[in-house]
Amino acid sequence: MWSDLDTAFVVTLDSFRLFARGLSESEETLWPPPFNRSPVAQYLRMSIGLQEYSLDNQSQAIGRYAESHGFARKTSNKATRSRTQNEFQPPALPLVPAAQYVRMSDEAQQYSIDNQKEAIQEYASHHGFTIVKTYTESAKSGVVAKHRSALRELLKDVVGGTPGFRAVLVYDVSRWGRYPNNDEAAYYEFLCHRSGTPLHYCAETFPNDGSVSSALLKAIKRSMAAEFSRELGDKVFRGKTRIVQMGFWVGGPPGYGYRRLMVSADGKPKQVMKPGEQKSLTTDRVVLIPGPPKELKAVRVMFSMAADGNGPSAIARELNRRGITRDGKAWIHLTVSNILRNRKYTGCNVWNQRSQRLHGPCIPVEPQFWVRKPLAFPAIVDDETFDRAQAGIPAPRRWSDEEILKRIRRLLKTKGRLSETILQNARGIPSTFTLHNHFGTYRQLYERVGYKIGAEDIHNGAQSERSMKLRNDLVNTIRELFPEHVTITHLPNRTRSILLIDNSFMVSVLLCRTKRKHGALCWAVDPNPAERGCITLLCTMNRTHDRVIDYFALPRMNRYKRTSIHDSWFRRALKVDNLSSFYNVVKKLWAGRSDNVKIRRPDFP
Repeated sequence: MWSDLDTAFVVTLDSFRLFARGLSESEETLWPPPFNRSPVAQYLRMSIGLQEYSLDNQSQAIGRYAESHGFARKTSNKATRSRTQNEFQPPALPLVPAAQYVRMSDEAQQYSIDNQKEAIQEYASHHGFTIVKTYTESAKSGVVAKHRSALRELLKDVVGGTPGFRAVLVYDVSRWGRYPNNDEAAYYEFLCHRSGTPLHYCAETFPNDGSVSSALLKAIKRSMAAEFSRELGDKVFRGKTRIVQMGFWVGGPPGYGYRRLMVSADGKPKQVMKPGEQKSLTTDRVVLIPGPPKELKAVRVMFSMAADGNGPSAIARELNRRGITRDGKAWIHLTVSNILRNRKYTGCNVWNQRSQRLHGPCIPVEPQFWVRKPLAFPAIVDDETFDRAQAGIPAPRRWSDEEILKRIRRLLKTKGRLSETILQNARGIPSTFTLHNHFGTYRQLYERVGYKIGAEDIHNGAQSERSMKLRNDLVNTIRELFPEHVTITHLPNRTRSILLIDNSFMVSVLLCRTKRKHGALCWAVDPNPAERGCITLLCTMNRTHDRVIDYFALPRMNRYKRTSIHDSWFRRALKVDNLSSFYNVVKKLWAGRSDNVKIRRPDFP
């Protein structure tokens, strides 16, 4: 270009428009404007299409300068400008590999996963990044990190040193977390920065460049994100208080003896809700109604026995002796005690007895702050019976280790052996809760007593441990195969893991073992009572309980007995050839069910 110039001067818009060779700013400034109109050439440059100074803007500014300084500008046509622009355009830099982290508290949140990905992709395109990996959190609260598996996986990859990307892109500060302690969010960001993988907030108005202004704005944004959760918690509390005072049930299982009835906004009954189901419309409400007659009778027996001076342990043993169960399980001291202490059975709805704000520790609330609504739903026992039961329950006894061991040795001498069932049914023996608090496991208790476990008991215990490990491995494998569709969760007030598919329905994982019946081998099916209405992945195990033989999928298990010959239900099941086809099979079963109710998992953002 320089060799082709036939002018005495070169005029540019500013010093930044100059290329590697040419006039410096100082030389241009020192040169006096010519007295005669000397011909000059103009040099124009534009880096990208969105640059502040376009070619036309530069040409106009240079024209005004030439007129005021006595230059005769030689205009160039569009072809010349285009050639000049292309000839001196700097080479494109290689794209930086980056990972994106997206999070959504629930499906009703303003920014969905797809919206976040679109915004992050636009940011990446304008700033030289290419997305190579995605970490997704669906229906996960940003208040605590221990429940956010994708965030833990991201931090593990980054700290490990070879994540396969050099930056992490997040939509904004709130998507990184709404931690009550701002230092927690800063610590997780520091782990990324220390490992050489900086964090970029794509929708924020400030760059995350480590400057003082950036640090100040991030601290403010983190406080605002945490304050949003605190304010939302207060609003939810006030809303639930109002609902309780109106006589409605505000969540959680109804308890033994009651069922949940969903009603419309105008109070019309809609349907009795099964365990694990949640209402799909926010305008609907839930009330409690009496359960089956046998449960009502059992509740009245408990209060009657308590009024006569029997404690929870004695009542539990009597119920078990009569064959009365709760969802197929034996009664224990704690479950009986919870019923006897609950004023719900008089029809009074009592709420806010315990508080757990922002996923913190669960703490008891003073009785004067409880929210009460008398006669909210039908009573199973009257107030007089309830008060007599409270007065008749013996005060908790303080057991010493030696006294417990003495009683158990006496029981061993009488029975000749020990087991959990024997301990639960024996009179004068503390509850299993007390035994665990004093001695830990049953095996540790047996060692203190001097009782040696039989070989059969050891074998059964080892098999149970292998079964639990096999089920946990199976659940984790399914989640890893379908990370975008499968989430591991659990039913309310339950610890048993269950699979949540597309935030729409749940799939129970059930292992079944072989058992002899009338001299022939069959499969023992023992579905969890709370999961019988769910789609079930039935897995047959080998004799050692360490490997799955076959997989079968059934729409529900509530019509099958606990022990069934395989022909009665295998014919109705869909064979799952391998776990890679699990998602398609359960989606097919869900689409074919006529009672589909979408499951929503409410969570704080």
